[in-house]
Amino acid sequence: MNIKNSVIVITGGGQGLGKAMAFDLAKRGAKLALVDLNPDKLKETAQACLNMGASKVEYYVCNVAQESEVESLFARIPKDLGGLNGLINNAGILRDGLLVKSKDGVITKLSLEQWQMVIDVNLTGVFLCSREFAAQAIELQQPGCIINISSISRAGNMGQTNYSAAKSGVAAMAVVWAKELAKYNIRSNAIAPGFVATEMTSGMKPEALAKMTAGIPAKRMGEPSEIAHTVAYLLENEYVTGRTIEVDGGLRL
Repeated sequence: MNIKNSVIVITGGGQGLGKAMAFDLAKRGAKLALVDLNPDKLKETAQACLNMGASKVEYYVCNVAQESEVESLFARIPKDLGGLNGLINNAGILRDGLLVKSKDGVITKLSLEQWQMVIDVNLTGVFLCSREFAAQAIELQQPGCIINISSISRAGNMGQTNYSAAKSGVAAMAVVWAKELAKYNIRSNAIAPGFVATEMTSGMKPEALAKMTAGIPAKRMGEPSEIAHTVAYLLENEYVTGRTIEVDGGLRL
């Protein structure tokens, strides 16, 4: 795929990794559809992308876990931007907690609400967006590329039953879709970042960050730009499909 003038959708595109991806693709001349729940951050990121060289930018407030909203979103994007070529499923949330925990005879449990909220956004949201993207791309007879943002936690990380399940799921779905959608010239891959320096990790205690970084063979956290660079590679290399690319500094959970 030639990124310049291609229409790329980024969920969670107003902040964090999504913003870094948007900036990188803007510099490469893409047309961007930024999706998030925060209109202020969306507007700010969209304007920055235009300043960086994006061909065109539209932004949309959408809950990716709501089927009707996602259907409306993907029906609208081709009309607004003139096509549909790539989807980056980046939107995600955390609701960490141990499955069960006992202290002084009191047992606490990971709540169904904690489980369901993460599954709804991080797994069901990816399913809904990818389904609608694929349907629109097929109808438009345009080749496409889906990229699911998984995580190193897909291998199983303590305190993240919900998150690990979802991130394992999106990696598996990328393989399924690579096989199912190849006949329509739609590729599907995933990226599994390790620990990346974002707003989320910047809120951690310095001692916790230092301990975490010490366990990474590269001896540093990843940069959002390094994940964005991997996104561009997967969009451009048309012989890569059905794979999960690990970008984790050599760390394996």
